Amino acid sequence: MAQIDEIARDLYRICLHVPELDMQFNHFLVKDEEPLLFHTGTRHMFPALWDALGQLIDPSSLRWISWSHFEVDECGALNEWLARAPNARPACGQVGALVNITDYSIRPPLALAPGDVLATGRHRFRWVPTPHLPHGWDAGMLFEEEDRVLFCSDLFHQFGQREAITRADVVDRYGEAIARMQAHPVLMDYMPFTPQTRQRLETLVRLEPRLLAAMHGSAYEGDGAGALRAAGDVMERLLGLAPAADR
Repeated sequence: MAQIDEIARDLYRICLHVPELDMQFNHFLVKDEEPLLFHTGTRHMFPALWDALGQLIDPSSLRWISWSHFEVDECGALNEWLARAPNARPACGQVGALVNITDYSIRPPLALAPGDVLATGRHRFRWVPTPHLPHGWDAGMLFEEEDRVLFCSDLFHQFGQREAITRADVVDRYGEAIARMQAHPVLMDYMPFTPQTRQRLETLVRLEPRLLAAMHGSAYEGDGAGALRAAGDVMERLLGLAPAADR
């Protein structure tokens, strides 16, 4: 069963918890003149998400479907949504459109250039490319300009069943999640830390987000810029190269 919570004006978090993974999967609906869904979920999640959206809007009235990077939980059910929402169109970054979505999608995508704005009515979402942050060449984020909501994908990943929105220290939770991934023999390369990571994070810091809408775990309400800088410290400590003397 999906859990539905309104976490900002016109913004709903639709959460599915997968006990086997000890992980929440969050999907965000912007209820506006041109409804926007951020994250499609996997194909197996589609029936539950379709029903959940039906409690908020007519799901077939979706106009925009977006995500950060090409991954099954981010956009795996894209074509299932497009097949049942005749006016919906994918919206992703130019790299994603070029290398994946133009071929994968049953409907041509809107390819967003850096700084392009997607307007849904009352809300304006700016596309911010973030290559390899959290991961993927095609990665990017949508930033809602008035309420200052950042759809931050796998940044601030948290395990467990978490509250919909929190002011608690999500940076500590994020560090715990990274460490847990790093200890896994298959998932240890989940998140890169590159020479560009700090630069990408500073681009997000300058947006001064008030709400960080994470894919896994709670959304964070508060000093988003401070949380992003602190997340960079955690990533460098856990993922960055050790000094040469320590290698």
